[in-house]
Amino acid sequence: MSRRAPIILIILLSVIFSLNQSFAREIKEFTLKNGLKVILLEEHKAPVVTFQIWYRVGSRNEVTGKTGLSHLTEHMMFKGTKKHGKGEFSRIVSMNGGNENAFTSKDYTAYFENFASDRIDLSLELESDRMTNLLVDTKEFHLERDVVKEERRQSTDDDPYSLVVENMYAVTFLAYPYRLPIIGWMSDLDNLVRDDVYNHYKKYYIPNNATIVVVGDFETDKLLKKIKKYFERIPKASLPPEVKVVEPEQFGERRVYVKKEAQLPYLFAGYRAPNYQDEDIYALTLLSNILSSGKSSRFYRSLVYEKKLALNAGGGYDGLSIGPELFYFYGTPRPGKTLDELEKAIYEEIERVKKEPVTDMELQKAKNQEEASYILGQDSIFYQARQIGAMETIGAGYRFIEEYVDKIRKVSKDDILRVANKYLVEDRRTVGILVPVKSDEKGGKE
Repeated sequence: MSRRAPIILIILLSVIFSLNQSFAREIKEFTLKNGLKVILLEEHKAPVVTFQIWYRVGSRNEVTGKTGLSHLTEHMMFKGTKKHGKGEFSRIVSMNGGNENAFTSKDYTAYFENFASDRIDLSLELESDRMTNLLVDTKEFHLERDVVKEERRQSTDDDPYSLVVENMYAVTFLAYPYRLPIIGWMSDLDNLVRDDVYNHYKKYYIPNNATIVVVGDFETDKLLKKIKKYFERIPKASLPPEVKVVEPEQFGERRVYVKKEAQLPYLFAGYRAPNYQDEDIYALTLLSNILSSGKSSRFYRSLVYEKKLALNAGGGYDGLSIGPELFYFYGTPRPGKTLDELEKAIYEEIERVKKEPVTDMELQKAKNQEEASYILGQDSIFYQARQIGAMETIGAGYRFIEEYVDKIRKVSKDDILRVANKYLVEDRRTVGILVPVKSDEKGGKE
């Protein structure tokens, strides 16, 4: 380490501390009469603002036979209301120099607009309108359903790697709805009808099932009055039923094989792990960083550089979810090397981290990377709002963000050793394998 590195680290940590203090002091939280939560954070560095609205609905709220509803509903939210016709929402945003989009996950669906700060009223008018006045036109539904089906073909059915991951999740979770793909099963998409989407919208797109997050250049008191004007008149409704499914205990390794036309085999495997509600999340995050994050990680260094077994090797862990999570890894063997060799080498690295404490340098580097990532995130008003929205929607609350860096710093080498031995065990593991086949072995390309 160079002489400058400790100085840079001290500056980095002091910036994080000041950001934490500022964040905690300035964020304001309100709940409107109809149950809509509003979180506001003033940031006056530039005359811009991001408006985001988060609905507590994702693929985990779906059932077999109706998968893909949350994602398809997201698409239909851009297809017009009684007041603003098809395409008008996006046209208005664009004409006013803004940009907008949406995303659906396992746990939530979120919509956002980024504007110059003097255009914030547009977000309030447009989003309050489509919260309650969406038109789900039958013709537009069929057109958009076809768009989603094509998206599924391109992103999953024709991508053998994505297909392995999808199958692996379906086998990992026997009961919990994380087994369902966000985009939906193709057979379910074929059978969805217009009323499925409309009923899904009316059930979940209600003010007391949503959170508004605004970060940027505004005055809190003035903006809150405007939000109340546009949104408080929308009546609250009965909250949708909670998902109370509990994933049963896993009693042994599970394996799934996918045969698809491909050049090389592929492995994607995961260990059942806890979510944010367990304090082990901090040690697991750093363990994942040490093992599989980037080209300096143990997996990449050992399997790609030193042993030359793999073309790539990595992994990840994100415990920021409502339900149970996976501590996962993946890899593609080099031509001439077998998947068995690669898988064996990966498990050897895992066993090593379970027996030998990680080095001081590895642990500090992992902490530095997490803290640096936090700083970079705080530099973007969009990412700040996205962090807040996600934490609020999954149930962790925005204060989780304030405490995150502090708890990361407190993780010890003993903590890393403990969680490695607790969670990285064979009986908690599910393995997905891509078996390459030639097109004629499957009766032609699918």
